[in-house]
Amino acid sequence: MFIKKIVILFSGEGTNLENIIKKLHNKEFNDTKIVVSKAITNNPLANGIKRAKREGVEVEIIDHKKYTSREEFDKELVKAIKKESPDLVVLAGFMRILTPIFTENIKNAINIHPSILPLFKGANALKRSFESDMKVAGVTVHKVSSELDSGEILEQDCFKKDRLSFEEFEKRIHELEYEIYPKVIVDILIKKK
Repeated sequence: MFIKKIVILFSGEGTNLENIIKKLHNKEFNDTKIVVSKAITNNPLANGIKRAKREGVEVEIIDHKKYTSREEFDKELVKAIKKESPDLVVLAGFMRILTPIFTENIKNAINIHPSILPLFKGANALKRSFESDMKVAGVTVHKVSSELDSGEILEQDCFKKDRLSFEEFEKRIHELEYEIYPKVIVDILIKKK
């Protein structure tokens, strides 16, 4: 039995975090068991803290407001991640722009973005995608790189926008995220034996 460890980074509600934990933590896939060894947040008020703890996952809080620069924060974050020696780092609603201190030291990190990249990179992607003239919308799982939302695309899925309200649109995006992200994580970890 192989054991593969993941560390999840989050900043807010933690719905993707909770979904990943419920679907993958301490579960076996072929001859591989996936363990969420830790969840790390930059926000001491994040609702995801309760969600992770409820599922039995340890949470570390590294409050970004206590650091004078992004680089200083990223140094602490990298240190905390490296202590866990994870096979994969999963960003799940982690609302920080990462510096080269992170991207050059953590090579095995992935992120999910609520648009079909390379369209609508950065903040407010969901709203910008909804308001665009495009007939389809979707989500992208990509590797984390030094350029925001520009790492190698690992998986994408989409749906027709039709005449969805913003609330319906947002719900569809989240449903796609909850479906696609755990699958990609399993695929990566099973291939990394």
